[in-house]
Amino acid sequence: MTDIKKGLAGVVVDYTAVSKVNPETNSLLYRGYPVQELAATQPFEAVAYLLWNGELPTDVELAQLRAVERQNRALPADVRAVIDRVPLDAHPMDELRTAVSLIGAQDLAGSGSVLDASGNPEENLARSVRLFAVLPAIVAYGQRRRRGLEPVAPRDDLDYSANFLWMTFGEVPDDVVVDAFNRSMILYAEHSFNASTFTARVITSTLSDLYSAVVGAIGALKGPLHGGANEAVLHIFDEIGDAAAVNGWLDTALAEKRKIMGFGHRVYKRGDSRVPTMKAALDTLVNHYDRPDVAALYDALESEFVARKGIYPNLDYPSGPAYNLIGFDTLTFTPLFVAARVTGWTSHILEQLAANALIRPLSEYNGADERHIDGYVADEAVLAASERPEEAAG
Repeated sequence: MTDIKKGLAGVVVDYTAVSKVNPETNSLLYRGYPVQELAATQPFEAVAYLLWNGELPTDVELAQLRAVERQNRALPADVRAVIDRVPLDAHPMDELRTAVSLIGAQDLAGSGSVLDASGNPEENLARSVRLFAVLPAIVAYGQRRRRGLEPVAPRDDLDYSANFLWMTFGEVPDDVVVDAFNRSMILYAEHSFNASTFTARVITSTLSDLYSAVVGAIGALKGPLHGGANEAVLHIFDEIGDAAAVNGWLDTALAEKRKIMGFGHRVYKRGDSRVPTMKAALDTLVNHYDRPDVAALYDALESEFVARKGIYPNLDYPSGPAYNLIGFDTLTFTPLFVAARVTGWTSHILEQLAANALIRPLSEYNGADERHIDGYVADEAVLAASERPEEAAG
């Protein structure tokens, strides 16, 4: 009997130098650096450079990346026009998927055969930086158009995180808010062979183009068992209302065998290593906005759920209320994840192409035994072909 690994649990399929969870310290490492150290000391642009290039940038290299990023921040008019055709009641992930697909089609137009689609490392790194630069404008405009507002043009005098908030809200929040947002983006940037990253690598392994791989990753991230979890946390907070209602709500939720989003992680056995950093950022926002009710609800649900189930929060648990306090709509949370994770996705795309092998796993068939259509008679050519000892295609 074949040993089936549902969901590829525990299956090692390839090497990666991009990130890992160190079991000895329970730390998520980006190119060897603990993510909590990066979040405490680096701007997001420097972490993006690290993921793409393997080392943190020098001052000159960071300045060069920032110059290119700032040149590519603006929302192109034709991309805005396509976003405007997406129904307002569609999920904003549909806007992102559509916008990236259009950007890819424009960039690759006239490039010739699909045999040339994958591109060279320099081209793909440049594409990665351009996507990194423009995604904040797409995410920001998505929220603004649902509020009936016009887009806000980017500002060259602001770093990535401050400009992202400026384009979303039309003002630059206090430094404590910018810092909390910057930390969240770093924490979400990369996480090894998760579902969306693996999707991107599978697509890349066919030698398809970088944009197709990112579109596929966006589709994977849209699912509530992956990127949609931070949205679900806010829905849970809205359902509960306040800390006093936690026990009763949890009694009902567990009796109904509901999945409590924001808790548990397949990789971490002793709690998500990113949570303390994001919880500290959330605490600064709670103090800044004077919202002790948020902290009380957060702490009450966490302590009660851990006591009952022994399952600890993951990154989505503190990030959801943090984004809510900053002012993002709940529907915008997963697009924020995309804007961060595009750095990890594209790093893996570059790595996959550097030592590519087509990803094509096998399956164990458990359907009907071979059977035939009554009255069917195969012609001689079909019979001859079926007798050849050739490997099945695909």
